Amino acid sequence: MDKTKIVVAYSGGLDTSVMVRWLIENRNAEIITATGDLGHSRELAGVQKKAYETGAIEAHVEDLKKEFLEQYVFPALKAGAMYEKSYPMATALGRPLLAKLLVKVARKAGATVVAHGCTGKGNDQVRFEVSVAALAPDLTSIAPLREWEFKSREEEIEYARKHHIPVSVTAANPYSIDENIWGTSVECGVLEDPMVEPPADAYQRTVAPELAPDTAEYVRIDFEEGIPVGLNGKPMDAVSLVNALNEIGGAHGVGRIDLVENRLVGIKSREIYEAPGATILHFAHTELERLTLDKSVFHMKNQLASEYANLVYNGLWESPLKKALDAFVDETQKTVTGMVKVKLFKGGTAIAGRSSTHSLYNPRLATYTTEDTFDHKASEGFIKIYGLPLKTFCQVQEAHNTSAAPPAKTSIAAPAR
Repeated sequence: MDKTKIVVAYSGGLDTSVMVRWLIENRNAEIITATGDLGHSRELAGVQKKAYETGAIEAHVEDLKKEFLEQYVFPALKAGAMYEKSYPMATALGRPLLAKLLVKVARKAGATVVAHGCTGKGNDQVRFEVSVAALAPDLTSIAPLREWEFKSREEEIEYARKHHIPVSVTAANPYSIDENIWGTSVECGVLEDPMVEPPADAYQRTVAPELAPDTAEYVRIDFEEGIPVGLNGKPMDAVSLVNALNEIGGAHGVGRIDLVENRLVGIKSREIYEAPGATILHFAHTELERLTLDKSVFHMKNQLASEYANLVYNGLWESPLKKALDAFVDETQKTVTGMVKVKLFKGGTAIAGRSSTHSLYNPRLATYTTEDTFDHKASEGFIKIYGLPLKTFCQVQEAHNTSAAPPAKTSIAAPAR
């Protein structure tokens, strides 16, 4: 009987390493692994060799960093998409691209099943399966972690030891870490208690702010239509620019996020995120928009940024609504070209300057010097018209309340005796 071919989204971590062997033993399957390099080179060292040693018949590794940044990250950056106003969604943005890779490898191998290493209470299971269903409705997605016998990471570690599968996770170092060029997420272990301050070893790519240099560093970022294209006056490709900002920001303790967030499945989880480059770029991009976007566009875009972030976080990257929002965002970004200077110091970002040929800031209107050209007399009529609806409403309510008031009671004094 022919064995089923299953394409596994493989990171080489604990869950997916155990999953390869488990599927071979429990599904009588031939395993093909698909690994996308989104900028987590440390995790991928020897990953192809490890996949073969664990039992895979094929192991595919593709460098997707450029596509990840240009086709997934930068559209979200242009949208200002930060989940719950805090998380730049490094993991959430990577999943639809990895799902696309799964479909590509499955088509090439003639497989009808794809598998991922997500738990039954996480967000990533939705992101993988919904994206696969959108791209290839005929493929079947499975999630071994939702059905296998292991009840804890400790049991998985023991299974890996028994089958001679090398994993970096140990009982003494129980963190679950997902990293790419846009950020790192860390969970599990002591981090499951929201009252516990994250230990120093939970952080992977940033120094503690109190240990950061005592001297601030300034970075200049150039944007063209909302996309970062240069750093400190030097044109840069996407990968080089984000890597450079990660190094610079990480050295200053920028980009640490400790978040209790609302998961798609209805529970709250505590996550630690590190995103130095993402934090700097989102900050700089917003500051440039303040300078170049019309007031009503800026306000509407901020409202839609939350909706955009929700769509990405909830696994709806391929949805019609997300594509429609992309069209709106792209239209708004036509004037978001210019330079932003950011000051980095002890974990913080501060604006140090911004300029654009599309700047809507007019010094002669804003100044309080003799150069002022603002028509102050026009304000009197403006205020009267602007406030007229509110004034009318209050007048009507006052008249109504007065006419509806009961007559005052008349007291009659008792006759004198």
